[in-house]
Amino acid sequence: MHYLIYADRFFFEKEIAEKGYLEIIDGFIGDYYESLPADMNLEIRDFSDFSIAPGLVDTHIHGFMGHDFMDLDGAGILEICKKLPSTGVTSFLPTSLTDSIDNIETACRVISENANSSTGAKIQGIYLEGPFFTEKYKGAQNPKYFSDPDLTIFNQWQSAANGLIKKIAIAPEREGAIEFIKALNKQGIVVALGHSDASYAQAVDAVEAGAGVFVHLFNGMNGLHHRNPGMVGACFNRDDSVAELICDGHHVHPGAVEVVIRAKTTNRVALITDSMRAAGMPDGEYNLGEFPVILEDGAVRLTDGTNNLAGSCLKLIDAVNNVIDWGIAPQQEAIKMATLIPAESSGIADVCGRISKGYPADFIVLDRTMKLYETYIDGICVFQTNSD
Repeated sequence: MHYLIYADRFFFEKEIAEKGYLEIIDGFIGDYYESLPADMNLEIRDFSDFSIAPGLVDTHIHGFMGHDFMDLDGAGILEICKKLPSTGVTSFLPTSLTDSIDNIETACRVISENANSSTGAKIQGIYLEGPFFTEKYKGAQNPKYFSDPDLTIFNQWQSAANGLIKKIAIAPEREGAIEFIKALNKQGIVVALGHSDASYAQAVDAVEAGAGVFVHLFNGMNGLHHRNPGMVGACFNRDDSVAELICDGHHVHPGAVEVVIRAKTTNRVALITDSMRAAGMPDGEYNLGEFPVILEDGAVRLTDGTNNLAGSCLKLIDAVNNVIDWGIAPQQEAIKMATLIPAESSGIADVCGRISKGYPADFIVLDRTMKLYETYIDGICVFQTNSD
């Protein structure tokens, strides 16, 4: 399989190239040509009036289209992989919920066993969201399973995952958090901070120890106050950290998104979905872990009377378009925040997140309004708008 793509625009890592040709060789990115070499005789796939961008990278996703990674169901995992390209996602990190030690171990094993079986979106690792959190900002996490960070238990999960765990989120005020962060950094594991009531000093200490990501900033943590800058203040002031943002218009006000991007720049913001099984599904009642939830008017909320948000039904391509439509980021920067930045912040940028020679040919085709038209994985079209 050796062909060329002609398109109006190509969103590369540091620039937008116009009206050129991108070479695809056996599922990998080849050279880019501003004009076609006279001696080159290859099939040309014409995407005039379209743009080519890297496949989107979702590093925080619990489920999609009626399935959840905590269902412990291999068939469901493969179905998520199959359907995610409809959202522009070509690489992702299946994300766990706080649960029992045994269920998290089983989830790690089942995800690992199915990680290389899909022809859809690629599983690039596992992200454990919990269980080392704080009850005050539990969100939709189950506090009966909360505990202090435990390296022995983590290693047990990593063994079940066959080394596939790439990232874990913890609350930095939990006992032993700093030692845990340092130990995992030595293993090459990304530690994120969230579902936490940590003080500013505790959060800064955790970042200095090696925790580099703030989980869905603003949500599941104390806010910014002038006498207690807290988790949000620590994120703003630490240039060596990345802020996750759920840009669905429900979790974070567009004005707050703009504040974050002004403070962090687009080089330190990762767009995520935090989507759960209701994503891609009609309004109605669902469950997130052991909790019943309801999807209504584009938001998923607990039905326990708290009205807490419980994950999202956001598609990552819609997050990209939201920050563009809100006037917060230009197109190239919006794409970068949903591709390269999440990949870099999760330690998987060597296999996804950019259109670059030698990388897998995982890319999306966008129309003039930046809406998804087609999705390619390893140079093969796996999704087309208005088709199954």
